[in-house]
Amino acid sequence: MTVKKKKKHNGPKSALLSHHKLSPKLTSLSSKASRTLIRSHHQLRKRHAQAIAGGDTATAETLLAQIEDQGGLKLYQLASINGQSNERGGDSSKVLVEWLHEGLASSDKINTKGQSLDQPLLRMLEVGALSATNACSRSRLFSVTRIDLNSQDDERILQQDFMQRPLPLSDEERFDIISLSLVLNFLPDNEARGDMLRRTVPFLRALPDSLQDRGSHTEYFPSLFLVLPAPCVTNSRYLDEDRLKAIMESLGYSMARRKISSKLAYYLWTHVGPREEPCIKHAYKKVEVNPGKKRNNFAITLD
Repeated sequence: MTVKKKKKHNGPKSALLSHHKLSPKLTSLSSKASRTLIRSHHQLRKRHAQAIAGGDTATAETLLAQIEDQGGLKLYQLASINGQSNERGGDSSKVLVEWLHEGLASSDKINTKGQSLDQPLLRMLEVGALSATNACSRSRLFSVTRIDLNSQDDERILQQDFMQRPLPLSDEERFDIISLSLVLNFLPDNEARGDMLRRTVPFLRALPDSLQDRGSHTEYFPSLFLVLPAPCVTNSRYLDEDRLKAIMESLGYSMARRKISSKLAYYLWTHVGPREEPCIKHAYKKVEVNPGKKRNNFAITLD
């Protein structure tokens, strides 16, 4: 994989995003502390977004200060990295590799830049990348382009907002698979989640002829690997699996694989529609589909 130089992001930046590197003085968090911090960070971001939307500047500033007091994005990322450590079994990309490895031929010859020397690799865009050594990076299946809002590895992870990434002009700039692993739930706004899903479509390409003979699972591509906390689809007032499936189908996706664990929901969606950004014929508003007092309020909307 050709290493891209870090580019400056000229689009609007959220006030919530700290662009400092993780301090070496930050010690590893316990599993319980990591979960608590991640949950609190999400709740504060959601309340901050609501305050901004309601024009309550004072409350928004107070919440922003609380987020920074907790360590901001850099400590949130440390908690996320801890949660994805191999020791804790948290690398979600292992599920994708397990799904694909049995039916796809991997490359036996990879150079130091991650480029195949004997056959072309599938092109992957990993959004919200925290590590360059996860399962998909080690699988010899993919040439991975990694981006994140707050890169912790300037050489291998480009600091970039996916929503500000320039739209591709040719297949050379498109991908065979996009990974959104625990990314949608980081967004505090249900409309932003729908917009991100919609924006994945023009970044995908039809599988080139050079990759058609890679094995029986090539029919999965182009595709989107989507991972959410399980309660987002199993215990939400506004989203269940049927509604998620309807939203994805409106974008031209078809469910290829799924796995629901006690903590996470994993999906592989194959794109079967046109490659341009889709026009939604049916709007998906925030409507209650799963009533109950103990449900969460996670939602995805499309207009």
